[in-house]
Amino acid sequence: MTTRILSTAAVLALMAGTAQADYSLTILHTNDFHARFEPISKYDSGCSAEDNTEGKCFGGSARLFSALEAAKARSNNSILLDGGDQFQGTLFYTYYKGKVAAEMMNKMGYDAMTVGNHEFDDGPEVLRGFVDAVEFPILMSNADLSGEDLLKGAIQKSVVIERGGEKLGLIGLTPQDTDELASPGPNIVFTDPAEAVQAEVDKLTAEGVNKIIVLSHSGYEADKKIAAATTGVDVIVGGHSHTLLSNTDEGAAGPYPTMVGDTAIVQAYGYGKFLGELNVTFDDAGALIMAAGDPLIMDAAVPEDATTKARITELAGPLEEIRQKVVAEAAEAIDGGRDLCRAAECPMGTLIADAMLDRVRGQGIQIAIQNGGGVRASIDAGPVTMGEVLTVLPFQNTLSTFHVTGQTIIDALENGLSQVEEGAGRFPQVAGIKFTWNPAAEPGARVVDVMVAEGDSFVPIDPAASYGVVSNNYVRGGGDGYKMFITAQDVYDFGPDLADVTAEFLADHAPYMPYTDGRIAKVE
Repeated sequence: MTTRILSTAAVLALMAGTAQADYSLTILHTNDFHARFEPISKYDSGCSAEDNTEGKCFGGSARLFSALEAAKARSNNSILLDGGDQFQGTLFYTYYKGKVAAEMMNKMGYDAMTVGNHEFDDGPEVLRGFVDAVEFPILMSNADLSGEDLLKGAIQKSVVIERGGEKLGLIGLTPQDTDELASPGPNIVFTDPAEAVQAEVDKLTAEGVNKIIVLSHSGYEADKKIAAATTGVDVIVGGHSHTLLSNTDEGAAGPYPTMVGDTAIVQAYGYGKFLGELNVTFDDAGALIMAAGDPLIMDAAVPEDATTKARITELAGPLEEIRQKVVAEAAEAIDGGRDLCRAAECPMGTLIADAMLDRVRGQGIQIAIQNGGGVRASIDAGPVTMGEVLTVLPFQNTLSTFHVTGQTIIDALENGLSQVEEGAGRFPQVAGIKFTWNPAAEPGARVVDVMVAEGDSFVPIDPAASYGVVSNNYVRGGGDGYKMFITAQDVYDFGPDLADVTAEFLADHAPYMPYTDGRIAKVE
């Protein structure tokens, strides 16, 4: 059966006159909120109260709450879902961990959420505290939790909820490489997403459930593959890749929904900037016969709920002293955009790598490598506060120094370049070296040449020689696929906090002028 994709106005009109045997549902959804409880700027970073008053800001919990109340009022049958990564991204998470996310999600009435990789950033213990605090199920089908006592029995693979007199089957997914992306510990085994989904679909179908929604923190490209490799999935509510799907936004990566067979795939960017609103209709046999909608932008036209705003202001109190301290000046905006920093040399990546290398150069360190996924925001021109720096670098990573061979550096760069098409966070931002890569080559064979700084010039890297490297402790420990660094020599993982190092470098070079210099080049 072919699923029709219609405008929101058309589907609402049709829903009003739908035959009684058909079942209509509004799926409201968010993903990759990353602790943006306060409004954000166009750079996805902090936005001042003055700018918010002037209508220049987006998102924030108070705005999202109002938008959800309005959306629920428009529909007589709705469900609210989250595609993962509520954790990590601002001082709210650094200070409160998952407590504010739990409070806000309970207030907004979420029905279910899947586990994102960042929910594991502080290990199973913090995730368990969050699971215990929320009033809705947390789902994850593609992980064996039997060896992890903290989570065993606390997180379900799938759940059935009733809405509007019908049963809905909800299945959760997290990235299969979460062990490389976060800190889940040694006791959890992550498994193939398509196989895990199909097993749950078959189980739910056997129980008589014929309307199935997957909450997938797997990324847009992975979701399309999962949809093609499974049967019985009606809707995939996505996350992880921060993809904007839209029929009206010129910057969208694809239509909303994106149809793969009879499966409707949606995702709504991230950081609370959009609220996804998908209207679906099923026939009496449970087949999806209509899917329509578009993400709603949370701009100044959406009023902020006064009670929610007051609560966020109260929670922000302890953070103010840290956040408001001006540490430097930026001569121009420093671009740390996700799409750029995960695909090419970006000004923020250059700044961070330069800061890392500058800090430890006196220890004989020659090369800096920073994963692009660790760069979380941009900074606008003018005074730079510590809060802004912490939004760019929220993970409390420390500097790691170590020695590896030139061949290991080449292997590391190959790893960093291996998943550019998926927008993976392993893309390498560097200092002390420059390299050329070929995006048309197969992953694992993309590095064309690598040059190492020697005095005022660059010389070819020697695969047999030993080089001193600085990175962050996450990458040195094998995160983002950098497993070749686990067995490095002369390791010290407990240097200063990367955010502090970057703030001090900015202060030393104020007013800082952002730049790129061609240290990462592509074969055209």
